[in-house]
Amino acid sequence: MSKSVPKAPPESVVVYDALLATNPEIERKGATMPYTSVNGNMFSLLTADGTLALRLPSAEREAFLKRYDTALSVQYGAVMKEYVQVPAALLRNTGTLAKYLDISYRYACSLKPKPTTKGAAAKKGKAGGGKRGVD
Repeated sequence: MSKSVPKAPPESVVVYDALLATNPEIERKGATMPYTSVNGNMFSLLTADGTLALRLPSAEREAFLKRYDTALSVQYGAVMKEYVQVPAALLRNTGTLAKYLDISYRYACSLKPKPTTKGAAAKKGKAGGGKRGVD
């Protein structure tokens, strides 16, 4: 069995993991697309090109965008309205970025928990009861 390898550049994954290690309550998820979530709410994502997207509340998001002259994250052609793109230089500055990761984590914790879909998908598969319309 082969181990899944993140699509992001290895050096970005190492830096991302070091950032996440600054908060022991945060667990990295995603074998190929590293991300973090709490209560079903994602709050960080490392993209395939090695860019970190952080979910921030409105006031902090606006201040971050201005301070670091960056933009909202765009994934698959859609603007992620609550996620900022972390500039590459800041991604390497774990000490400074850890503050924003904590803000992002606390914000995600404050959001309404999302129901898990794993159980629902399993039940849905069992509820089908087999093939229909086949004689």
